[in-house]
This record gives sequence, structure tokens and C-alpha cells, in this order.
Amino acid sequence: MQKVYERIVDIKGNLLSVTAEDVGLGELAKVKKRDGTFTFASVLRIEGTTVTLQAFQDTRGISTGDHVIFLGHQVKATAGDDLLGRRMNGIGEPIDGGPKIAGREIEVGQPSFNPVRRVVPHQMVRTNIPMIDVFNCLVKSQKIPIFSTPGEPYNELLMRIANQTDADIVIIGGMGLRYDDYLSFIDNAESAGSLEKTVMFTHLATDPPVECILVPDMALAVAEEFAQHDKDVLVLLTDMSSFADANKEVLISMDQIPSNRGYPGSLYSDLAARYEKAVDIEGSGSITLITVTTMPGGDVTHPIPDNTGYITEGQFYLTGGCIDPFGSLSRLKQQVIGEVTREDHGHIANTLIRLYAESKKSRERRSMGFKLSRWDEKLLKFSKFFEDEMMNLEVNVPLEEALDNGWIMLAKCFAADEVGIKQSLVDKYWPKI
Repeated sequence: MQKVYERIVDIKGNLLSVTAEDVGLGELAKVKKRDGTFTFASVLRIEGTTVTLQAFQDTRGISTGDHVIFLGHQVKATAGDDLLGRRMNGIGEPIDGGPKIAGREIEVGQPSFNPVRRVVPHQMVRTNIPMIDVFNCLVKSQKIPIFSTPGEPYNELLMRIANQTDADIVIIGGMGLRYDDYLSFIDNAESAGSLEKTVMFTHLATDPPVECILVPDMALAVAEEFAQHDKDVLVLLTDMSSFADANKEVLISMDQIPSNRGYPGSLYSDLAARYEKAVDIEGSGSITLITVTTMPGGDVTHPIPDNTGYITEGQFYLTGGCIDPFGSLSRLKQQVIGEVTREDHGHIANTLIRLYAESKKSRERRSMGFKLSRWDEKLLKFSKFFEDEMMNLEVNVPLEEALDNGWIMLAKCFAADEVGIKQSLVDKYWPKI
């Protein structure tokens, strides 16, 4: 039953205070202006009979005498096949000029899946990016962030993954996007021919912060609906730092005392509630979650990446336009490497990384003017191959071809007895060059 209140006690920025009873946190309300138009808002705080709401749109034009109508339910998203190929804002309204979306209404921000229905992750999600597929495999139902400094091509990396994934559906949640980044995601999906399996929720940098907070919830609620209907869903969220900053902005406007560098004490829970939506559902589909976290000044101890690291199952470090082979980690890769992939996968990956680490020392010796040994020369030659054929984000090859390329670059630079791989694998895979 809808409850109507005729007086707004206070208006501060996008926050409205109303004296009301029997309402719940997150409940949706409509603020009816005197000109007959509506502004939507949701309940942020309840103190006795004083209810604080966050307006989704600008509060300009709202007066203390306007009506507030509580709708008796939380924010809802529309789920269904009509979503495919569509673009929505942070509150689920179409922004692509298309018709109203038909489907089943579902509440957002619900608890994550019951652990009893979860399956242990064991299937690989292919991206055709060697630095992911070879060294830090993405596993179905994994939750993993891309840690990046501002200015790195993290959105371009997400687009590559979206184009090349074998997931049934890709859901993109953009938070604090510049308009040109928003257009790039659209153009990419159209040119790659993946638009028909892509859903996009967008919050632009000029939109209200509450819409930014809702984007992950909208994207993940829709993903859960698809996953329960036997779809493998890949959710890409960029940028979770904008999400955390929006939370901080809202809570500061509510006069809450910050906990750590201006961020609220609830930051860990706010992030975990979204990341824990990643799931492989027994007898049904799955949700795999890749996010971007930009680190101010590249500071990994900043509260956002610091809290994220405790929640997720590894991370990809994006630096210098490449995925860093040393800082990146997938904690679930052992579930698939050598188990569902080729027997030589783990051996070739470990050998390539070990030799590349050694080549760094050779580079230091060269830069300091020391005389280089024959082994140093081999390592330097190998490092050039490694950076061009493995680290370059433009490389687009299937896993098996990437593994073959790894063997080839070893054979071009070293003798078979120099690489430290067991003889049975060398006999089977060492190429004749």
C-alpha cells in the first residue's frame, strides 16, 4: 500500500528529510512536484520518524510542500531478453531511444546466492589474451579486479574481453564514465558484432551520485536473472573507485564521520556485497565478475584497492599499457591449468615467467655498463619476444596457439636443456626450428 506525506522537513543537496512511519531502508518513493512531474528517491536512513531520502535526479523545483509517495518496494530492474542490445541509465531507464523494456520486474540489492547451490569453480573463461589465458586464467564464477593507474587503457581491455569471451551474455556497468568512453563501448559492441548479447547500464560523470551507486546492483540483479535461466554471464564494471567515491559523497552529505581517508567504515561491506554475486549455480548458469579499480597515484594501499584485495580472488595489474606479469595473480588458476587445459600449460607458463624475471637482471647489468655473458644475451633476446608476443595487449590468439608460441620463443633463444622443463614434455612439444 502506498503512503503519501505532504510535507518535506528539509532539503539539502540531493537529500530530502520527511517525517514518516512504516517505511524501510532502500524503499522507493516518488516526489510529486507542483507542476505534476515526479522525481524518484530512495530511503537512505531512518532515525525514529525522520526518514532521509536520496533523490535520483536534481532536486531543483522541489519545495517543502510537495508530496512524497512511498511505493512499498525497493528499486527494481526489468529482466528479460528484451534487455539484450539495450542501454539503460543507473535506475534502469532506457537511454538509447528505444521502446520501453518488457520483462519481469526484480528487486535489486538482494542477498547473494545460497552457498549450498554454488559449484566449485572449475571451468576456464577464454579471452584470447595471452597474459590472462596463459599466466592467470580467468575461471568461470571468479571475481577479479583490474588494478590500474588513471590513464591506462583499462576500458579498452574490458572491450577486448567483451568481444572475445565465450560467455552467453555480457553486462557492462559504467560508473563515472566520460561521454567519449560511453560512446566507445557502444561503437566497440557494434563493430565487434556483440551488441545482440550485450546489456549496458551507464552512469556518466555528470549524473547524480546515487545512480552511480545503483549501477552495480542493476547489472548484477539482471545477471542473476539470466544465470538462473542457464546463461553464462560476464559482468564488467568500470570503475569501482567511482562507485566508492559516490558512496563517500552521499554519506558525507548525511554528516557521517569518515573512517579511512574520507571513506566510510562500511566500504568493505559495500564492495563485498557486490563482488560476492559472482557464482556458478548448480544445474544452471554462472556469473563471472571483472571490475576496474583505479588507484590514485598508483597507491595499492589506498582504501579502495586495499579492501578489494581481501574480497576478490586475485587481481590483474595494468601498468605501462600491459598486464604486469609479476603483480598479477589468479587464485583460481590452479583449478584449470593442466586440469582442463593442455598438460604443458603450467610448465610453460612458469618457465616463461622465470626466464623473463631473469632477463630483468640482465637489463640492469646492461644499463649499468657491465659486460654481458652469453646467457645474458639469450635472456635479452627472449625478453623482446616475450613482450611482443605475450605482454602486448593487441595480441589475439587462442590459448593453445599461445602455448605453442611460448615453446617457439624458447626454442629460438635457448637450447632444450637450458629451460628447466622435464624431458617428457620437451620431447613432445619442443619445436624444430
